Parts: sequence; C-alpha cells; structure tokens
Amino acid sequence: MSEYKGAIVTGSSRGIGAVTAQELAAQGLGVVINYRAKAPRANKIVAAIEDKGGKAVAIGADLTATEGPQALVDAAVENFGTLDVLVLNASGGMETSMGENYALRLNRDAQVAMLEAALPAMSAGGRVVFVTSHQAHFIKQVSTMEAYDQVAQSKRAGEDALREFIPKLAEKNINFVVVSGDMIEGTITATLLNRMEPGAIDARREAAGKLYSVEEFGAEVAKMVFADVETGHTELVGGAGDFLKQAEQ
Repeated sequence: MSEYKGAIVTGSSRGIGAVTAQELAAQGLGVVINYRAKAPRANKIVAAIEDKGGKAVAIGADLTATEGPQALVDAAVENFGTLDVLVLNASGGMETSMGENYALRLNRDAQVAMLEAALPAMSAGGRVVFVTSHQAHFIKQVSTMEAYDQVAQSKRAGEDALREFIPKLAEKNINFVVVSGDMIEGTITATLLNRMEPGAIDARREAAGKLYSVEEFGAEVAKMVFADVETGHTELVGGAGDFLKQAEQ
C-alpha cells in the first residue's frame, strides 16, 4: 500500500482519469473524482471504488472557473485529511461550444490555477503528475494534424508553465512528473480527430506500432505516481520512437 493518503485526479469521471483514479484507490489512496457537468457518471466511479473497499468522493468543479480548483483541494483535505497527489489529467479544447480560447484556458491557465490552489495544502514528499500527449509534448519539433494543432500548442504551453513551478515544488520536496502518450484508442479526442481527418487513428497506429487503450494508459499514469524518478522526468509511454526520430531531424 502507498504512503500517500489523499489524491485529486482532474477530469476523472470517465476515460483515462477514471482508470487512473481507480488504480490509485486500489493502492489505498482516497481519491477526489472530479467532473464538470455529469454527476451520475462520477458517482458511478465512486461506487466502483467503494465496492472494492476504497475511498472516493465526487466533486463537481469547472477548473476554468475561479472557485473550481479550490473546491477540489478542500474536498481532499476534508475527506482524507491530507493532499499528497495531484494528477492533472483534465484537458480538452476541441469543443465548439465553450467560448473563445477555451483550449488555452483549460490546458494552460486551469492547470496552473489547480496547482496554485493545491500547493499550499500538499504534503511534503508528494507528487504532481501532468498527463499529456506526444503530439503536444513534441509540438515544437514535430507538427501534428491541423485539427489538433491548437490543442497541442495549448497543452505544451500548459506543460511549460507547470515546469516553471519545479523550484517552488522542490522547496516542499514535491516531485513533478510528465506522462505523455500517443493517441489513445477509445478517447473522445481520438474519435473526434478521426471524424475530422478520416484515417488518422490508423495512421498513428501504423507509425507507433501500437496504440494504448484507455485502461492501459490509465494504468501507466497511475504507475508514475509511485515511480522512483527525478523531478521533471517525462515518461514517454510506448517509447515515442517516431516522434524522437523526427525531433532529431
């Protein structure tokens, strides 16, 4: 079992976040399940965790709203007594109904706001994990499909902004890790991209050799909560061979 007690996983009512949250709960952490609008889905994840003897609470919070991040921090402290782990999984930007600059507001500004809210409450020795994609992590060296470019640019901006916190995190002995994956089979982003650019998933599968499922990638994210790595480490899930090769050219 983990020495950590309380965790927040943003965007955890479905997909990668939900898998990550359940994996952490299985390791003995109490987990704040974060959702933006759909409480029943989040409550189902809480029930699944509790059915296995774990601890979780569902909290509705829009991370782009001023009060959103603090609500999650308060929930972790009130329910589990401590906040040790922050998994920054929530992302988006391909939605057409969320207003101007939504990708940047969610993928950069909200990530920073969440970390700023969490940091004063986080325990020494804790960990922050930022979940991203190879398409975003390598966007400065390797171009991506046009439909995803804005999201990729905003996620890379978020990663860069979070990395600037590493010295401040080090003062509390809090470790910062980035987990990057390729397109993930079955995610909303992959589905939307394939709809906008038919064949995109097949092309990425061929280039990568394998695309991870939601369950497989969520398990990898959870592993990096406990992995013995240096702060600032980037875990390239699946190896990212073709991205590394293009980045070197």
